[in-house]
Amino acid sequence: MSDRLLADWRQHALTLETEVNKVVVGQQNPVRLITIAIFARGHVLLEGDVGVGKTTLLRAFTRGIGGGYQRIEGTIDLMPNDLVYHTYLGEDGKPHVSAGPLLMSGEDLSVFFFNEINRARPQVHSLLLRVMAERTLSAFNKEHVFPHMIVFADRNQVEKEETFEIPSAARDRFMMEIPIVVPNDDDIMSGLMFDTRFHNVDTLIDTVKPDVLKFDELNAFSGVIQESVEASKTLEKYALNLWKATRKPTDFGIKVTNVDMNRLVLAGASPRGMSMMLRAARVNAWLNERTAITPEDIHAVFHETVAHRLVFSPVYEMRRTEIAREMLSNIINAVAAP
Repeated sequence: MSDRLLADWRQHALTLETEVNKVVVGQQNPVRLITIAIFARGHVLLEGDVGVGKTTLLRAFTRGIGGGYQRIEGTIDLMPNDLVYHTYLGEDGKPHVSAGPLLMSGEDLSVFFFNEINRARPQVHSLLLRVMAERTLSAFNKEHVFPHMIVFADRNQVEKEETFEIPSAARDRFMMEIPIVVPNDDDIMSGLMFDTRFHNVDTLIDTVKPDVLKFDELNAFSGVIQESVEASKTLEKYALNLWKATRKPTDFGIKVTNVDMNRLVLAGASPRGMSMMLRAARVNAWLNERTAITPEDIHAVFHETVAHRLVFSPVYEMRRTEIAREMLSNIINAVAAP
């Protein structure tokens, strides 16, 4: 029964990817990683410039899995309450209260997108992180539950004025940070410029086949994947060495260009981060019709699940993206795989 179930869901997952790749072109790797996050039930940070299709990508996924899609824009004056309710003057001249983006879809909230999260104040981050961790919220004398919600957030990485960087403890709540970059392919770039079907996002999203998956069955099926995909003792030892290398890279002879390795790492990956890495690796194995994790499955998610958790000395923080990429690539090359 379980094998049949795993195969049926895998077919639906691959159909979902095909549908999303039709409307967001040249982003096969991010699409695969978001698919993994959805089946591993993990929240996601998106990294990328303005206008690269992050909103389109998330709306396409939401159409494919069903449930409610809500978004909010981070601004300097955004308050925690703005996530929960709106107040307005009605035609009767009296103040009224309506549900904000977190409550608007009720229990059916499937995807919540926080755009430019680092423009919002730490108090807003604090509320969001609590909701992410507990998937509940108390408001209007009632406990609201979001059992199916995955939070996606992106950061404005260009402007430094009036932004509040997400602290490392907050970054650690996200399973992955996925880069979304402009495809470096002339045909795709020309299509995005000149093919008019890409110019109307609403019409484009309507071409995605709806409800390929059932959003309210994903939690239960995610558990089936985690129980069905095994990890051998040698694979466990390999993953443990990768973890140690993120904490003390000098013990493994890891070097990064123009970096004093003795001063670089203040904190490596967290226990939560490594468990999330293995959750994601199990989903990658399942998508590739494997019943046990291989080093290849870990490599497929290693950078995205680990890089944003590393805490570097302040002197290196400005270059964290490139340093993390080089350090993690060197770890993969240095630590012997089974």
